[in-house]
Amino acid sequence: MKISEHIKARLAGLPDKPGVYLMKDAQGRIIYVGKAVILRHRVRSYFQPSATHPPKIERLVAEVADLEWIVTTSEVEALVLECELIKRYKPRYNVRLKDDKRYPYIKITLQEDFPRIYTVRRMAQDGARYFGPFTSSQAVHQSLEVLRRLFPYRTCNREITGQDRRPCLYYHIKRCPGPCIGAITREEYRALIERACLFLEGKQEEIIQELEAEMRREAEALNFERAAILRDQIAALNKIVERQRVVSGNLDNHDFVAVAQKEGQACVQIFFVRGGKLIGREYFVLIGAQDESEAEIIASFIQQFYDEAAEIPPEILVPIALEEQRILEEWLSHKRGEAVRIYVPTQQEKLDVLAMAAENASETLQRLRAEWEADKSKQVEALAEIQKALGLPHPPARIECYDISNIQGTWATGSMVVFIHGTPSKEDYRRFRIKSVQGPNDFAAMAEVIYRRFSRALKAQEEKNKNSKDGRWAILPDLVILDGGKGQLSAARQVLKDLGLEHIPTVALAKREELLYVPGRPAPIALPRNSQGLYLLQRIRDEAHRFAITYHRKLREKGGMSSLLEEIPGIGPKRRRALLEKFGSLEAIQRASIEELASVPGMNRRAAEQLREYL
Repeated sequence: MKISEHIKARLAGLPDKPGVYLMKDAQGRIIYVGKAVILRHRVRSYFQPSATHPPKIERLVAEVADLEWIVTTSEVEALVLECELIKRYKPRYNVRLKDDKRYPYIKITLQEDFPRIYTVRRMAQDGARYFGPFTSSQAVHQSLEVLRRLFPYRTCNREITGQDRRPCLYYHIKRCPGPCIGAITREEYRALIERACLFLEGKQEEIIQELEAEMRREAEALNFERAAILRDQIAALNKIVERQRVVSGNLDNHDFVAVAQKEGQACVQIFFVRGGKLIGREYFVLIGAQDESEAEIIASFIQQFYDEAAEIPPEILVPIALEEQRILEEWLSHKRGEAVRIYVPTQQEKLDVLAMAAENASETLQRLRAEWEADKSKQVEALAEIQKALGLPHPPARIECYDISNIQGTWATGSMVVFIHGTPSKEDYRRFRIKSVQGPNDFAAMAEVIYRRFSRALKAQEEKNKNSKDGRWAILPDLVILDGGKGQLSAARQVLKDLGLEHIPTVALAKREELLYVPGRPAPIALPRNSQGLYLLQRIRDEAHRFAITYHRKLREKGGMSSLLEEIPGIGPKRRRALLEKFGSLEAIQRASIEELASVPGMNRRAAEQLREYL
């Protein structure tokens, strides 16, 4: 193993303290983040000539061109920092959750007098109650539908005074108890929400006992209509309880974590057992798991999942002992506020549940691999069809697509989306606000976008060896697709010619007839309507259009808000800016109460009343 002088110098300066280390490649990208009890011992172990490392570590060490480290005061602090850096940089050699998107949570706004229940993508320290994360948005919405039928709650943003003249439609279809018209008191409404929380915690029996007691009281008081409503709620809850699997009458509150691995892919299955019942399960796919042990994968999962989890149980059961068990327990206990244990069970009942989780992890991974292989074969077929149709020397691995969005030339924007091997690479997406074009001129706007993208590519290539932050711009595509026709194609080709990049294959895809316009060909190309190549091109084009119009709408709404607010007496630039920063949209400003408007910096009650009246 040959170690550069620079790395040797960095290794010599490592301290004998706990902390986090970052390994970088020649372009300055962080490719691995790790933690250590003693930085000097841990980091130097990677570069020992006599050390025998798995292939993954050997590949990592071969790419390392620089080292950095951050000293911490404790091992737990190092663990927290490592988790934060992995989420921020997504190093490709770390084991991490596959999806870049944030998983959904159920949020209950307990800080409000009349709480609402809805889904969000991140938790906040705002006094609300959160449940999750969940992997399936569809499953979350289905759960909320069931919850709303059992315990109707409001979803509107009205200011609840109880004095509204009329309720909304949801009141009439019994999906909202009508706090806006005073049909339910604050105390009665919050009792509904408390039962909804118990339902999400898996404590249905407790709710049933409360409802049965209340039903008897209502019947004794001759309130038969109310008693009938409670009877129906109890019957619906009993059906749900019957469907929940009782795994053991001796178990309490535990999470069971199991993993399945195959050919560098890993799937973790987590079972949530509350009061002896399996109330839910989720699976998570991890990447960067090649050559990693089962214990290392589970430890990485626990670290990332519970950093975002709304609830941490007192016990987490795993199939194998973890090297970092003590540190993880200390960290989780601090987050929960009570002791948390991580251990390998010995009782048969717990072993059975863990085995069930492992079997589900294996079956899920097998199903996902079959789906991935099917998608992969379709992508290979699609790229081969595109190669043949366009006469390319090889299938286009990197495809970039560009679109322009505007309304009569106003708020013109451009988008660039990137697909690699047939799948979107969202970290490479870029948006452009058109600067040099006045009025509706899609051809000139396309020319501006192409020039800005590829002139920046040339600049980034010149600076590539200087660890430029624009390194990703330097990667040139195998194929450029333009959303449009001959005009867009002609404008883009002229720019590429001026930049000396006319060798990059460029086509335009027209929407109506789905025809491909290619430079030098008098007639457009029509791919078969049922071909995988056309499906992929349409998907890429539609994604570029979605990305462009989303940015255009955002700018238009922001501009519309500013222009409307400018017309309101007493709302100057400072107040306007403060309102937009506080509420984010005109709709949110319109929904805000006078008290909320008056609380904005620079506002007062009189200005808030004027604003509310005007809007």
